[in-house]
Amino acid sequence: MDIKEELRVAKLADVPPGGLLSVDFGGAQVLLAHADGEIHAVRDECSHEAAKLSDGELEGAAVECPWHFSRFCLRTGTALDLPAVDPIDTYAVRVADGEIFLSRAAGGAAAR
Repeated sequence: MDIKEELRVAKLADVPPGGLLSVDFGGAQVLLAHADGEIHAVRDECSHEAAKLSDGELEGAAVECPWHFSRFCLRTGTALDLPAVDPIDTYAVRVADGEIFLSRAAGGAAAR
């Protein structure tokens, strides 16, 4: 499904500082991560072997895959460590009135 408008996917309270949460966004699983005072959104799937990144660990502004320990930048989706080499999708985030909204526009993070 091609989502061009933004959709509400969670409450800010559902993703405490240091927290990870997997949400559905138009049929895609998206990882919300609360890191460094911002909410980030990336595809909830490692580009190496499709592990759920929401089962991984948050390390600053990166998430570590639980299977082979590749890390991905939450801001850009870039693979930071082998064995993953391909980036993951990022999503634009907006936080308003305690609610988290996502869109397919150029990715980024939203201040808390």
